[in-house]
Amino acid sequence: MTKKSRSTSFDIAFRAGVSQATVSRVLRGSPLVNEETRKRVEAVARELNYKVDRRASSLRTQKSGTLALLLFEDPTPDESHINPFFLAMLGSITRACARHGQDLLVSFQQLSEDWHSDYEDSMKADGLILLGYGDYEAYRDKLSALVERGTHFVRWGAVAADQPGVSIGCDNMHGGQLAAQHLLACGRRTIAFVGHASSHYPEFFDRYHGCEAALSEAGLCLDPSLQVDAETSEEAGYAAAVQLLARGRPFDAIFAASDLIAIGAMRALHEAGIRIPHDVSVVGFDDIPMARFSTPPLTTVMQDTTRAGQLLVATLMQLVRDEPAESAMLPAALVVRKSSFTLG
Repeated sequence: MTKKSRSTSFDIAFRAGVSQATVSRVLRGSPLVNEETRKRVEAVARELNYKVDRRASSLRTQKSGTLALLLFEDPTPDESHINPFFLAMLGSITRACARHGQDLLVSFQQLSEDWHSDYEDSMKADGLILLGYGDYEAYRDKLSALVERGTHFVRWGAVAADQPGVSIGCDNMHGGQLAAQHLLACGRRTIAFVGHASSHYPEFFDRYHGCEAALSEAGLCLDPSLQVDAETSEEAGYAAAVQLLARGRPFDAIFAASDLIAIGAMRALHEAGIRIPHDVSVVGFDDIPMARFSTPPLTTVMQDTTRAGQLLVATLMQLVRDEPAESAMLPAALVVRKSSFTLG
C-alpha cells in the first residue's frame, strides 16, 4: 500500500482557487487577505487536515512563531501580582495568537538594561506585547531603548504623539468625560478624583482631564483639594479615601481612576458611615469582573478587553512582518450600576 502524501500549501491553493502566496498570507494571519478568501482557504486547510510545519517555517523565515506577553508586576493581595484588568485581556490575546498561528510565552517584565535579549534577540519570541508599566516617566527610557534596537513591540497604554513605539489604548479622556457627565446627571456637583493626576501616570491623567472638561462645560471646576494620589490597588484606594475624608472638604461623588481604587474607597466610606450612593456616588474605571460583585455593584467605565487583545496581536504581527503599523485608541463605554443613581 502506498503511503498517502502529506497535503501542501499548493494543494490548498488549487482547491481554494487562489495562489500559493495567498495561502501563505492566510496561514500566517496577514490582514492583507479579505475575509471571504480567508474563510475559504481556512476551510480547505481543515478539509485537507493541513498542519503548518513550524520548525521548517522557522528555518526559512528566521522566525520563532512565538510572541512574548510581558506583564508588569502590580501590587495585589494575592501572589499573582497581576492587575485583574490584564487577566481579563489575557484570554483574548491567547485566542488571537492561536488564530494567527502563534505560540504565546507569558512572563513578567524584567527591567534590566538588556531585558529584550531574553526574547527577540535570542529567538525565543518574534515580538513583545507589554502590559503595564508603573511610572511612565521612568519606563519611557526602556521603550526608547527597544525602539533603538529595532525590537518589535506593542504596548497597552496611553496613546501620545511623542511616545516611543506603537501603543493600543483606550480613549481615557472621553471615558473621564462619560463618568463626570453621569455624576452630574445624578445631581452631583462636588466630585473628588482618586488616582494620580500627572504625566507619570498618563492614563489616569487623561481620565482626570476628561472629568475636568465635563465639569467645566457645566460651569463647575474640579477642586484640587479633592484629588488624592493612588496607585491601582484596593489598599491604595482605601488609604486615599481615608485621606480625603480627613481633609474635611465636602464632596458628594468620587470618580476613581480604576475599579480597584474605587472598591477600596467604598470600603473606607462604609467604615465612615457614609451611604453609597445616597450620600456619595462612586464611579470607577475598567469594568473588571469584581466591579459587578462589589457592595453596591460599581458603576464604571468599560474598556473593551476583547477587542484590545485582538488589536494588540494583529498590530504586533504587522510589525513582525515589517508592515506599517499605527497606534490606536478604542472607545470607552459607561456601565451604570447601583453605586450611583439620580437623586430624586
